[in-house]
Amino acid sequence: MIAFIDHHRALYGVEPICRVLPIAPSTYHAHVARRAAPETLPARARSDAALMVEIQRVYEANFRVYGVRKVWLQLGREGIVAARCTVARLMRAMGLKGVVRGKTVRTTIPDPAAACPRDRVNQQFTAACPNKLWVADFTYVATWGGFVYVAFVIDVFARRIVGWRVSRSARADFVLDALEQALHERRPFAGGGLVCHSDRGAQYVSIRYTERLGEAGIEPSVGSVGDSYD
Repeated sequence: MIAFIDHHRALYGVEPICRVLPIAPSTYHAHVARRAAPETLPARARSDAALMVEIQRVYEANFRVYGVRKVWLQLGREGIVAARCTVARLMRAMGLKGVVRGKTVRTTIPDPAAACPRDRVNQQFTAACPNKLWVADFTYVATWGGFVYVAFVIDVFARRIVGWRVSRSARADFVLDALEQALHERRPFAGGGLVCHSDRGAQYVSIRYTERLGEAGIEPSVGSVGDSYD
């Protein structure tokens, strides 16, 4: 907002711009005065300004590939003491980020053609007793031999993994295997009110998966796509 006023003040004037933007002219003038006299800045602002110079230097010296952790470690090696969260905050404000090796792996790939069960959980991940609410998902893990996918089923009451499976591919078979292990481990009885909740990934809304839930007397529940809450 300050930069916007700086850029347009010659054309429109400070006060007319401030009448449109949610900022008082006195606030803008205070920022300008502080820029003209850096010694009047608060201690934290002065500390941040000095640290930002060092962060930029380390970032540029390492070919713009260092992320927060490596920048923070390099500053520490040079005797510049700063909290990691402070480095992360300033790098975010400066628009600096590290290079991520490899390609991004997508796990939740929705199938728009598949019928989708309703959300019976609504992000209320609590259960009064075992075998009332299971949550299912899968993720990927980097190994020396490459990425592998890990599917799991968790009983919400005990926060315990009751079924899991590892696979090189993200097909429906391996999430089914995790479900089968959970069924064998817990042996829930049909009609017991058990709900199995997942996201909208194609594996979990597939016909085979929903049919297996129906055979076991489990109510399916599906949340949103790639939502960290689900």
